[in-house]
Amino acid sequence: MTDERGAWKTFGERTVYDNPWVRVGLADVEAPNGQRWDYHVVHLARIAIALIVNERDEALMLWRYRFPTDQWGYELLGGLVDEGEEAAATAAREAAEESGWRPVGEPEHLVSFEPLPGQVTAPMDVYLWRTAEHLGEPTDTEEAGRVEWVPLSRVNELAQRQELLGSGTLVALLYYLNSR
Repeated sequence: MTDERGAWKTFGERTVYDNPWVRVGLADVEAPNGQRWDYHVVHLARIAIALIVNERDEALMLWRYRFPTDQWGYELLGGLVDEGEEAAATAAREAAEESGWRPVGEPEHLVSFEPLPGQVTAPMDVYLWRTAEHLGEPTDTEEAGRVEWVPLSRVNELAQRQELLGSGTLVALLYYLNSR
């Protein structure tokens, strides 16, 4: 049973901006201290991430640039879950499109999480594969980057250098390494 002390009350939410990738709402909330106000909430689409680890203990990643943070770094493969699509299917499809490598076999659901629960809903699902087949060049030119098999022994070093981009990549890799 959940302890409800400290829970906020929500009396509704109205949308102030909406598109296929992001919706911004104003939620009418009451904090545990009795204060009530409109609270901005950002709703992002569900993301599915593929962690593909080979027999050499390397993860398949893209080295790429992200303009909002003006950063170069490594990312795992993945993307927005299309309406009606299963998250694992999205992760496999995005991996093939972005890297030219298709995951093989049944995925293992590794972890699901919300990276910024204070003001943002951004559900992320991570799936693990241990085999992939090379199809050729990536077909998703918008997600252009250098495709690399990165040794998992470098994860801490890359994290320290801020070269692992995004919570999806960082959480997935650290969770995987911690659960072995």
